[in-house]
Amino acid sequence: MNVCVIGTGYVGLVTGVCFSSLGHHVICVDQDHHKVQSLQDGVVPIYEPGLKERLDQNRNEQRLSFTTDMKRGMAQAEVIIIAVGTPANKDGSADLSFIKRVSLDIGHYLTPGVTVVTKSTVPIGTNRKIKQWIAFSCGHQQFSVASCPEFLREGNAIKDTLEMERAVFGVEDAVAETVLRQLHEPIPTTIVVTSIETAEASKYAANAFLATKISFINEVANVCENVGADIEALATIMGLDHRIGPSYLQAGVGYGGSCFPKDTQAFIRVAQQAGYDLQIVPAVEKVNKEQRQRLFNKLKSVYPPSLAGKRVAVLGLAFKPNTDDMRAAPSIDLVEALHHAGATTVGYDPVAQSQAERVLPNLVRTSSWQEAVKSADAVFLLTDWPEFKAINLNELKSLMNEPIVIDGRNLFKPEEMLKYGFYYDSIGRTKVDGRSLSGANVFSKALYTQTGTK
Repeated sequence: MNVCVIGTGYVGLVTGVCFSSLGHHVICVDQDHHKVQSLQDGVVPIYEPGLKERLDQNRNEQRLSFTTDMKRGMAQAEVIIIAVGTPANKDGSADLSFIKRVSLDIGHYLTPGVTVVTKSTVPIGTNRKIKQWIAFSCGHQQFSVASCPEFLREGNAIKDTLEMERAVFGVEDAVAETVLRQLHEPIPTTIVVTSIETAEASKYAANAFLATKISFINEVANVCENVGADIEALATIMGLDHRIGPSYLQAGVGYGGSCFPKDTQAFIRVAQQAGYDLQIVPAVEKVNKEQRQRLFNKLKSVYPPSLAGKRVAVLGLAFKPNTDDMRAAPSIDLVEALHHAGATTVGYDPVAQSQAERVLPNLVRTSSWQEAVKSADAVFLLTDWPEFKAINLNELKSLMNEPIVIDGRNLFKPEEMLKYGFYYDSIGRTKVDGRSLSGANVFSKALYTQTGTK
C-alpha cells in the first residue's frame, strides 16, 4: 500500500519505518525542515534500538522517504496516518491544535476514497472532529476516518509494532476496516474491530491501568519498608496469580515518559467532561509524585539538617532504559529538589546526555559513571541501565567520598551492599548501613531490621 504518515515524532517515525519494513511504500511528512533533512541523511533524532538500521535499509530500498511537502506526501496515498503530538494543556487536557491544523491541511489535498487513520492519542470524540475539519477544508465527505491507537513501549517499539499483541481498529465503515486489515496483514496479531469512541478510550484506559499497577506496588513497597517485609518476594508471589501477572510490579521511583503522565491527566479531564469524576486515577498520580519526594527524603535523613554543599551523583537520567526520553523523568524532580537543597548534582546516562543538557540546566553532566561518582557524598540510582547493574562495587566505593547509595530501581541486593560497607537504601526492602564515617565502622543491619530506624 501507499502510506502517508504525518508527523515524525516518536510514534510517527516508528510507525513509518515499521510499515515500510512490511513492504508498504511510506512517505513521512513533517513541517520541520531540519528534521526532514536529517532523516533523509539517515540521522535519527531519537534513541530507539534497531530504528536507525531499519530506517537506512528501507530508504536504500526506496520504500521510505521524508518530505515537508504535504501535497507530495499525500499524492499517491491510499491511507493517511495522523501521528502528530497532543501535548498537555495547563489543566491537563489534551491540546488538539496540531491535530486540527493537520486535519485542515489534509483537506486541501485529499483524494476521494482515502482513509484517514489517527495514531495520536486523543480524547474520545476527536476523530469525529477530525472528520468535520477535513470535510470543512475539502468540501465533501468522500473519505473514511478511523482510530488505530498505538501501544508502544519506548525501548521496545520495533517489536511492539511488528509483533504487536493486538491491533485495535475503531472504524465508521467497512472501507476503513478493509484498509486497516490490508495495512496490518503481514503482522500476526489479534485484531479487535470496534467503534471509533471505544478505540479512542482504549489507549487511555490501558495506560491508566498500567500506571495504577506501578503506583499500587510502590505503595505496597512503602508499607514493606515499615513492617520489615521484602517487596521483591512479595511482588513475585502476587505475579504468580494469573489474574494479576508479573508485569509492572517492579517497585521503584515511579513512572515517567511521554505517555503515562500525559494520558492519566487527559483521562481525568475526559471523564470530567463526560460528567464523571475518576477516583482511582488521581490517586495514582498523587502516589507517583510523592514517590519521588520519598526517595529524596531518604537522602535527607542521612544528612540532617541540610544537604547544602554535598556533592550528589545521579546515575540514570532518562525515564527508563533503552531510550533517551527525558519527558517527566524522575531525574528532573530529584535534581531540582537537590538544587533547592543546596547540593551540587553530577549526572550520567548512557544515551540521554544531550537531552539532559536541555532539561537539567543545574546538572553537571559527565561522560561516565565513574566520573559522576568521583568524590560524591551520595549516589542516586534512577534508571536501570545494564551498565549500572554491572557496576563494580569495590570501584564504586573507592571513588566516592562517602559510600551512600539511594537506589530508586532496586538494582543491588541489600546483603551485597552491606558486605561492601555501603549505606544503602532502596524501595520496599530492609535498609542496611555498612558505612565507615568519621573513622567509625558501623554495621547495624540488625538494628534496622528490629526497629526500622537509622
